[in-house]
Amino acid sequence: MVTTKKTILITGAAGFIAGHLSHVLSGYGNYQLILSDDFSAADKTPNWSDLNEAILIPRDVLIDRLEAEELLPDWVIHLGARTDTTEFDYAVHEKLNLHYSQGIWEYCCRHQIPLIYASSAATYGDGRSGYSDAEDQLSNLHPLNPYGLSKHQFDCWAMEQTNHPPHWFGLKFFNVYGFREAHKGRMASMVYHGYNQIRSQGFVRLFKSHRPEYVDGGQQRDFIYVKDLVRVIQWLMEATPNSGIYNLGTGVARSFNDLIGSVFQAMGLPVRIEYIDMPSDLRESYQYYTQATMEKLRKAGYPFPFYTLEEGVFDYVQQYLMR
Repeated sequence: MVTTKKTILITGAAGFIAGHLSHVLSGYGNYQLILSDDFSAADKTPNWSDLNEAILIPRDVLIDRLEAEELLPDWVIHLGARTDTTEFDYAVHEKLNLHYSQGIWEYCCRHQIPLIYASSAATYGDGRSGYSDAEDQLSNLHPLNPYGLSKHQFDCWAMEQTNHPPHWFGLKFFNVYGFREAHKGRMASMVYHGYNQIRSQGFVRLFKSHRPEYVDGGQQRDFIYVKDLVRVIQWLMEATPNSGIYNLGTGVARSFNDLIGSVFQAMGLPVRIEYIDMPSDLRESYQYYTQATMEKLRKAGYPFPFYTLEEGVFDYVQQYLMR
């Protein structure tokens, strides 16, 4: 019996999360992948260059190529975005994170293709309105930077539409770490930076706290391992629960001290941390605490546990960074 491969379009395929997802799906052998991005960046080449059977389409001609060649995917997973939270030119984020995403949505509507897209925990701003992924709470959110604003505006726009893909899921990614993030430079996770600082100088520098209720290094994030993200995306494609916006964290906030302690532990070394002043350009927009509320995804039926911080860091360090 011949099994027809499902065709999956993945945008942002030269990047961190999409590159990881592409390799996982490619390994199953039952997907035809269409990968789209700006493939010109040499430091991103390892994220996609060995996916020999994939169809590559440059980002700026994606929709035209799909329409002209009648390449109708079974799913669109839209992970392409400008993710630099230190880029304060809103026009950059508006073009790639809002207008481009609107074009992807409209394409999926025209052809009735299910869509998964990446939103962000940056939409929650300083967290004063909480971290609920209930759609009726969107109007209460106040992002702190242009990146978060662009993601928030697309979430709001999607909820206002009367024309939808047959299934659609907006995933608010919290602090993701894992293999294939090296190209991100300053924006790579503190697991990656911490490991390299330990290798080069034997200790890790963390930001001091500029708020009295947090100790130095005590700022907290909901850290989620990239393998968990991929597993959720796969489950959504298979289970197709109710469409909407879903948080994607672990539901547990941990400190940067905990994170770096886990890196030292994974390397078999004693903990050595120095605390430095936070750069002035980050202080006004810095989140001191994030923690996803995960009840919505659980109530939708997601059955799998998430990696603990210690488990995820150990796997990343031992299986990828140290190799």
